[in-house]
Amino acid sequence: MSVRILIIDDEESIRFTFHRFLKAAGYSVATVAGCKDALERLDAGSFDLVYADIILEDGTGIDILREIKARRLNCPVIIITGDPMITTATESIRLGAFDYIAKPINQESLLTLTRNALKYKAAYEEKERYRANLEAIFHSVGDAIITVDEAMVLTELNEAATTLCSFTRGDIGKPFATILAGSCEGSCAELLKETIANGKPRRAERMECAQKGRSTRILNLQTYPLLDSQSQTRGVVLVIHDDTRVVELTKKVAELRRFHRIIGKSGPMQRVYSLIHALAKVQTTVLITGESGTGKELVAEALHFAGERGHKPLVKINCSALPENLLEAEMFGHVKGAFTGAISDNEGRFQKADGGTIFFDEIGEISQKIQVKLLRVLEESEFERVGSSVPTKVDVRLIAATNRDLQERVSSGELREDLYYRLKVVEIRLPPLRDRHGDIPLLVEHFRAKFNAKFKKNIEAISADVLSIFCNYSWPGNVRELKHAMEHAFVMCNHTIITCEHLPQDFIKAPILQRSGRRVQGNHALETLEALNKTGWNKTKAARLLGINRVTLYRRIKKFNLKEDAF
Repeated sequence: MSVRILIIDDEESIRFTFHRFLKAAGYSVATVAGCKDALERLDAGSFDLVYADIILEDGTGIDILREIKARRLNCPVIIITGDPMITTATESIRLGAFDYIAKPINQESLLTLTRNALKYKAAYEEKERYRANLEAIFHSVGDAIITVDEAMVLTELNEAATTLCSFTRGDIGKPFATILAGSCEGSCAELLKETIANGKPRRAERMECAQKGRSTRILNLQTYPLLDSQSQTRGVVLVIHDDTRVVELTKKVAELRRFHRIIGKSGPMQRVYSLIHALAKVQTTVLITGESGTGKELVAEALHFAGERGHKPLVKINCSALPENLLEAEMFGHVKGAFTGAISDNEGRFQKADGGTIFFDEIGEISQKIQVKLLRVLEESEFERVGSSVPTKVDVRLIAATNRDLQERVSSGELREDLYYRLKVVEIRLPPLRDRHGDIPLLVEHFRAKFNAKFKKNIEAISADVLSIFCNYSWPGNVRELKHAMEHAFVMCNHTIITCEHLPQDFIKAPILQRSGRRVQGNHALETLEALNKTGWNKTKAARLLGINRVTLYRRIKKFNLKEDAF
């Protein structure tokens, strides 16, 4: 597309000269004699350059210049003057003219000035495109972007900043500290000051931002110095990323791995968590079943503390630990003289749990006599203390647990059928550990942290062999057995990594260790690199973690050409 130039001059000879010189140089040239015709031409189409005589019959070149500026046309204006020293010529430069040219017109000077003006126009347009692109990016970024000068005065902000930080465009030009006053207690001002002072970027992660009237958010802050041509700091850009959602999701993922004190992310455990959520605020009797060591007591605690009774007492009683007469007195209390040794009145577990929850572990072990009394409490919310005929009202939620088959005990006549159905309003069945091997690494890490604190040790991990044994073991004692195995290993281990030699004898005989080559699964290159990275490339620790000697480890490093910076 050819360059279009407009010549405005009331002297025909001047118009002719301009037209001839510029046309010969390959430019498209239009000429007019006055302001009115010039404005009509500007209305009809765009021009890349305008030459305007400073004095016209119906106005001045200054009028043309002002009109072009008012219309925001990207069109350089060069003033034509017969006397370059007159005030109006220099004033035109002050008002935004690109330059002025004196009469008579010299062809070489005209073409040089034209080329310079067009170069200026092209550079200006490129700069504007760059600015527009930066502005589009600036305002489209989801992170808040704020800039301040070296005096900590707000100079610019994007749309995200108005939402995240409650700033407005009207705050531009105000000191940053005064904008924050009374609205934010964050650390962004301190970061900005530090960057202005030392000219270095700063970063602060997971900072809490508590603005008045708004919920606390978790923010990541990053500052960068704005440098001038002499590399001096003339301001700072602050980028604020709202990490609240990520933190919440991380928390939810963590919650999926545990519920109160229960650890597990497997499908069976997720179903247990869903039941606990559903039953926590429903005041109904719950029966927890499962093998010994599966965590029935932890589920009872979760049901209690997650519900409306969480601030009230949780009273526990092991039905298999006491004989019938003592269990009855423990459950319902007794009055003075009720039996030998009853030297004073005593309130039972039900009364202590009033308003809260009572948890009966091994509920299948209670006698027929106690079953009758328990059924009355469940149906009428009252009981009589041993040796008394006065009923006592009580408001408790009952949670029971057993590792026995209660249906079988009903069939054998050892458990009342009406009590069985009264207990089993809702059943939570806990899976054995052998059915949720995916939870074993989580449980191992949990016990590792717990026993490190208990024994004041710094055991960093268990070896791959030990983890393999754990994941292939049947765990007849479930989580309780895993806990005891880890505790035994901690007692026996004097290094930083638990290996097979630290396990109880039952595990030493595990079938997986009898396989030829000890380890038959996994990619050796990948698992070796993971062990090295996990131990900070400490060869001794990595070899112990892998269950191999250092010579074998060095052979693997050489064989697989492993590097410390490999991923």
